Amino acid sequence: MPRSGQGAAAGSGSEPEPLRVAVDAGTVSALRYPAGARGLTLVLGHGAGAPQTSAFMVTFARALAARGLTTVTFNFPYMEQRRRIPDRAPVLEAAFRAVIDAVRARPDWGRDRLVIGGKSMGGRMASHVAAAGLDGLSGLVLLGYPLHPPGRPQQLRAAHLARIREPMLFVQGAHDAFGTPAELGPILAPLGHSARLYVVADGDHSFKVPRRGPVSQEEVFARAQDEVAAWARGLG
Repeated sequence: MPRSGQGAAAGSGSEPEPLRVAVDAGTVSALRYPAGARGLTLVLGHGAGAPQTSAFMVTFARALAARGLTTVTFNFPYMEQRRRIPDRAPVLEAAFRAVIDAVRARPDWGRDRLVIGGKSMGGRMASHVAAAGLDGLSGLVLLGYPLHPPGRPQQLRAAHLARIREPMLFVQGAHDAFGTPAELGPILAPLGHSARLYVVADGDHSFKVPRRGPVSQEEVFARAQDEVAAWARGLG
């Protein structure tokens, strides 16, 4: 990812706080990136192929913390155990809920409003957790929602979205092989104002843009991060 290390350095100056979270398969690691202000915590799951310490996750977590959103990332059990194949959805969803419970159990964190989401698969699992029902949830941030497997647009992963009652922000690359904004738009349209779609111009599934494009990679990320922060601060 071009210059992602520089993007991470531009985020919150404080080091993340590590913690362990008990799950059915043992424990998983999590990192809390504190914001200077209190009031909102964002819990983000990683994508299928990279852990919470990937450049994308660290860059976004630090940048969102710098923008006032305390951000918590974590590893799913398979990633914690250094396995390549993701766990089945019920295991992933249970781990997500365990991290949420751990955040809410801390008296210094649990008073914050809660937003959940993630990168690709992590966002999809967050949407399943929300669709099943989660008390006290303020909204969802979905970074590169995997609407379908690449090259298989008929295999949509969207039926559950209509069951989500909380506001949702979808940040989607214009050329995302897992689902373009043009494909996602008609699915979100019936949800009305509860679903907002922010398009990353020229972006792929990880919001990467051509190196010789009119906007630098750092600026592309910064604009997406600004959008997430502004949207989250506007939640009631």
